[in-house]
Amino acid sequence: MPETEGVIQFQLNFQASPAPAPGSLPELNAWRQIFKQLGLLGQDPARYDGFGFGNLSRRVPHPAGSENAFVISGTQTGGLAELSPEHYVTVLDCDATRNTVVATGPIKPSSESLTHGLLYQADPAIAWVMHLHSPEIFDCQAALDLPVTARHAGCGTPQLAEEVARIHTKLSGTDARLIVMGGHEDGILAYGADPHTTGSLAVATQARALQSLFS
Repeated sequence: MPETEGVIQFQLNFQASPAPAPGSLPELNAWRQIFKQLGLLGQDPARYDGFGFGNLSRRVPHPAGSENAFVISGTQTGGLAELSPEHYVTVLDCDATRNTVVATGPIKPSSESLTHGLLYQADPAIAWVMHLHSPEIFDCQAALDLPVTARHAGCGTPQLAEEVARIHTKLSGTDARLIVMGGHEDGILAYGADPHTTGSLAVATQARALQSLFS
């Protein structure tokens, strides 16, 4: 049975707690607004059975000593016009082998948290992960020569997280990367060390895809 967009597939160890510090959120909220305006993130009754789609995260230090902690938008927040700190959650640990996520905050984490977590574990240079949905990029993956995960690896699964970690190559400086999620309808992942380089790569790739479709 195919996995459903927006539905958590992993085992979640969740502890309710206060929201992440507001100071960690301005860049996330800014890029979220850009992607929402471009239709790469949000919620639409005509897309993906009406579930919210797309989510952003950033690496953060954590007093508990978690080396790969990150803040991510909460599950099914795509339809909200703007997000407040109460719509974000801190993920402390991810384990693809056990299909588990440990998180703390006022809301449960996005269904793609496991994939984000394995990227942070794969490379300490990664500080930002942007999961978006672009039919144009997805359809032009071959023309744009983009790396693609295996099609059997469905959304929110350990298989997808492991595929993304496998394809990832080490970052240099603030370089960003973009991967197409072959088993996740229209799904793409942009990630890097800098939010603006990472977000700009996603927008530039969208422009390249549209140019390819119009040519």
